[in-house]
Amino acid sequence: MKNLALVLSAALFVSLSASAEQVTLKNGDRITGTVVKSDGKTLVVKTDYAGELAISWASIQDLSSDKKLFVATPDKKMVSGTVATQDADLVVTTGQGAVHVPKASVGVIRSESEEAAYQASLHPSLSHNWAGGLNFGFALARGNSQTKNLNLGFNAVRPTNNDKISMYANSVYSTNDKSTASPHVTAQTIFGGIRYDRNIAPRLFVFGAGDFLTDDLQSLDLRSIITGGLGFHAIKNDHTALDFLAGANYTRESYGIIHQAVPLPDVPAHTNTFAGLTLGDELNHKVGKSSLFTQRFYYYPNLNNGGGYRTALDASFSTKLNKWLGWQTGFSDRYTSNPAPTNLKNDVLFTTGLNLTFTH
Repeated sequence: MKNLALVLSAALFVSLSASAEQVTLKNGDRITGTVVKSDGKTLVVKTDYAGELAISWASIQDLSSDKKLFVATPDKKMVSGTVATQDADLVVTTGQGAVHVPKASVGVIRSESEEAAYQASLHPSLSHNWAGGLNFGFALARGNSQTKNLNLGFNAVRPTNNDKISMYANSVYSTNDKSTASPHVTAQTIFGGIRYDRNIAPRLFVFGAGDFLTDDLQSLDLRSIITGGLGFHAIKNDHTALDFLAGANYTRESYGIIHQAVPLPDVPAHTNTFAGLTLGDELNHKVGKSSLFTQRFYYYPNLNNGGGYRTALDASFSTKLNKWLGWQTGFSDRYTSNPAPTNLKNDVLFTTGLNLTFTH
């Protein structure tokens, strides 16, 4: 009975060992665990004793797995099945037979869970894949000065392999609360925008965007700039993304009554509409592991109504303090070459405050 127990234990051990996913390195070391994924350069194996290990693909001699793995062939097809090494090939045993993939040509390998996550990423629902932040800043003074200032900001982006949605908004509200102050409200501006990109080639995409601005002190009820055109990914890597854009736009701006100093008459409420061009760039650059610099600039030359042009510049620098909290500083400038009467050409906003980040 004792010998029988030893035989059964040995058989069980051999069975468990045989069913395990195993990686044999060229130096003779063996790693047992669960194959997670590979990009053709590094194989990630999850072990019970050391967590996830990243192994150089060039250092691997043999790979075996009795669990289903998804392996990309040199002609970009995906095959799935159990995997074993035979000479210089990785042999994938599928329901239709064995597929030989040269080890030197192996690109993507995914476990079933990784493949499911990848397929979900190709067609995510509209509510998923979002990342962004909320910015908040507030200042209050009482005593000889009686002022308050509130600035809010929002940004969100939803990128997929084929398209991207970007949204942003900023607002500044300031008051002078002294009874003798005139005007009482010294700043009340809200602007924001949304853009949709759709890739049509590795570096080329089409886009549609809307930029909106309201400014109470300018008597500007709403300025809407609707634009569309082509974009070019000049730089696109893990640290830097630089896009150039060109297209056409339609602008509509509605003003309320603009009050002028006596004896000049007030300017009645009116609406302007005109067509124009859109030229711009957008830059995102990671600074270290926890900081991000973003900048976007748009130039809108007017094609009618006497010419003129507008520009929109937004820049920000944010640093993460932890996973969900950070600090952000932002700068925005809206320039109009031919403003309405009594209005200045430039509107500049500088904001700084806490940033709450989110992902979904």
